[in-house]
Amino acid sequence: MTGVYRVDKFVVPEAARTEFWSQVRRTHAVLRTLPGFVNDKLLEQISGPGRFNAVTIVEWSSEDALGQAKTAVEKSHRDAGFQPREFFDRVGIQSDLANYAAVGSVNALSPRPEYR
Repeated sequence: MTGVYRVDKFVVPEAARTEFWSQVRRTHAVLRTLPGFVNDKLLEQISGPGRFNAVTIVEWSSEDALGQAKTAVEKSHRDAGFQPREFFDRVGIQSDLANYAAVGSVNALSPRPEYR
């Protein structure tokens, strides 16, 4: 399967907004340098009733590229002394993080892809 997407949704309290986007931008600067990176979007809710007010989407050329990106980001966070879970807990951010494939790229008769 090719073309996989990492979609991360967040509930970010207003008081944490500046620090949150600063960390996201730093992380995405790393992602954009990695093999297999295709595109990304950083989105902030401007209307509507949804509970998530920040969303990041990264398209990768393959599941392997996405897996390698996870390792690279973890190293980048360690090198910077940044601990995402600790940060989220400290400022009250909630998250929903998952990998996706475009519907047309999945065989309709095959089982759903395994979640990681």
